[in-house]
Amino acid sequence: MAKTLVRTDFNFEGQTNVYHGKVRDVYSIGDDILVMVATDRISAFDVILPKGIPSKGQVLNQIAASFLDATADIVPNWKLATPDPMVTVGKKCEGFAVEMIIRGYLTGSAWRAYKNGCREICGVKLPDGMRENERFPEPIITPTTKAEAGHDEDISREEIIAQGIVSEEDYAVVEKYTRALFARGTEIAASKGLILVDTKYEFGKCDGQVILMDEIHTPDSSRYFYAEGYEEKFEKGEPQKQLSKEFVRQWLIEHDFMGKEGQQVPEMTEEYCDTVSKRYIELYEEITGEKFVPCNEEDLNARIEKNVAEYLKTLK
Repeated sequence: MAKTLVRTDFNFEGQTNVYHGKVRDVYSIGDDILVMVATDRISAFDVILPKGIPSKGQVLNQIAASFLDATADIVPNWKLATPDPMVTVGKKCEGFAVEMIIRGYLTGSAWRAYKNGCREICGVKLPDGMRENERFPEPIITPTTKAEAGHDEDISREEIIAQGIVSEEDYAVVEKYTRALFARGTEIAASKGLILVDTKYEFGKCDGQVILMDEIHTPDSSRYFYAEGYEEKFEKGEPQKQLSKEFVRQWLIEHDFMGKEGQQVPEMTEEYCDTVSKRYIELYEEITGEKFVPCNEEDLNARIEKNVAEYLKTLK
């Protein structure tokens, strides 16, 4: 199996803090710069799975960087540079403790809840009679809390404001940006023969301005269907051909794992990890229209350390 990066322990010049997330390791440089390393770790149901996926970090980082650039004219974002295929450097922000999930279609966890009788998600009422993968008349926003550990929880707009998690004024901006980003992402996906089904965004404040943070429109944060065949498959009630991490979740569900206490993660063989890698690369090539060129040096840590150190010198 190709080399994977599942753990980092850098000590960059000026480093003041490090945070190891589920997938990304975030290094603080001074008071105002973040170095975000997209590792090859993979998570599902809020659990980090035991094996890394070759090229996954590079795929995520490069797709996110591409979309941050492609949406910078409508929403300000945190990105400054991508000094390495697996790294983005950007402005440090005070993040809002919510994730803005926007859904154009009834699928995934929303469909699982709907099938079980739920007709309201995050304060948004859903009509009876909808079918799996059906398009909503208008995209719906279903935020979640951003948990430091464990599971994120659904929360409504009203609860976010009432609890003071985000002010009413800032939330209005965040909601507007969420819809604008989803519209742009939908437009770009359509030009590549894809449907942007649902996605999530994270926002924060920097110098008093609301800005977009983290990754966007990657297979970890988004779900895509192929546009060709969508209507026919929907009418027949067949599963959609899709590009997202949902296939990993489905594989885990089929092996009786949903992140619940007492459940065991099924064995991730080398063959399975390679299959997942190929799916990530497929999405990269479909959504960017470019051939993926893996950068699988023997020592990924050494390459990243060198590239980031050289970039940080330019900020002095």
